[in-house]
Amino acid sequence: MKTLIKLSFAVLLAVVAFTSCKKDTRSLNLGLTPVSILNEPSDQADIKIQPITGSSLVFKWNAAQAADGDLVLYEIAFDKADGNFSKPVYKTVSDGSGVQAQATITQKDLNKIAALAGVASSSSGKIKWAVIASKATNAMLSTMTRSLTIERPAGFAILPTAMYLTGTATESGADVTKAIPLKKTADGLFELYTSLKAGTYQLTDKPDASGTKYYLNASNVIQQGTSSTTVSGATKTYRLSYDFNVATTDATEIQSVGLYMSAYNDEIGQLAYIGNSTWEAAKIPVTFYQFSWGRDERFKYIIHTPAGLEYYGSENANNDAPAGKPADYFYLLPVTNDQWNNTYKFDPAADTHNVKVDVYFQATGPYRYTATAFN
Repeated sequence: MKTLIKLSFAVLLAVVAFTSCKKDTRSLNLGLTPVSILNEPSDQADIKIQPITGSSLVFKWNAAQAADGDLVLYEIAFDKADGNFSKPVYKTVSDGSGVQAQATITQKDLNKIAALAGVASSSSGKIKWAVIASKATNAMLSTMTRSLTIERPAGFAILPTAMYLTGTATESGADVTKAIPLKKTADGLFELYTSLKAGTYQLTDKPDASGTKYYLNASNVIQQGTSSTTVSGATKTYRLSYDFNVATTDATEIQSVGLYMSAYNDEIGQLAYIGNSTWEAAKIPVTFYQFSWGRDERFKYIIHTPAGLEYYGSENANNDAPAGKPADYFYLLPVTNDQWNNTYKFDPAADTHNVKVDVYFQATGPYRYTATAFN
């Protein structure tokens, strides 16, 4: 009997303990009053986009109200002029990771938004914006929407990350799988040293049929589309530069590359273009200049263009002999026409011997040179 009483008492204690440990629960109140007033920018405002230099735009609205006073999160949404925000072209959280009743949008992003909404470059068009307020699973679109007229500059809002050259005018021909890669020098900027002959070419962001294609119109403005750029006349070697930020291009003819020796203050040989972004001189006689203190072996390179001379040399103002130096010793960078600075040095074996010189302006690696002495 005592055992039964003890057991009953233990069960009672367990029930009491379990009951006291149960948490109070309450249903989540999802009640929410949507944003009803959009403050800035004003409705129908005209925005002229300057994606590189323009200051960011701040979109502001009156706060939404949660029924229980809890935190409300915000997204700003953009859509086409005739859209209903069921599938907005762009959404992003507001400032402060979504808690502030404002959103700061850069002009670069606004340019992208306008492009996604169908506004072409170098033209104007309307977009709409609204605010989505949410509390847990309850999301509500603002009762007010506003429009903006966006004037986009020339250029591409979404910049390609890679670029290739293909076509009958190119060194690789019209097989797109053999397209020549360009060097990306900055966001939206690409460069290629190559030759062009009579024919046509296209730019593409992929070396296959699925790539987005580009061409130059009659004003040499970069356009997206399947048309081609026509090349006529004799084969020439160029530095081709394309800026997708502003849709501009430049073709600088490379007439020759010279080997400049500092002590002579003159070029001692010329390199000829041999294809594949490479210039070569099979044999240049080299004799170091005799000063009272010793023999001088410093040199750099000169690119000859119709607009004048361009100097390429070392990133270092002064250099030692090349033996044992790392790969970056041989990198080619634009430098000044200073007679002595940013020069390289020949290996001592080059003195009074011939030197085979190659300059590589290939897109697949740093621009560089080799200089090999022989009898």
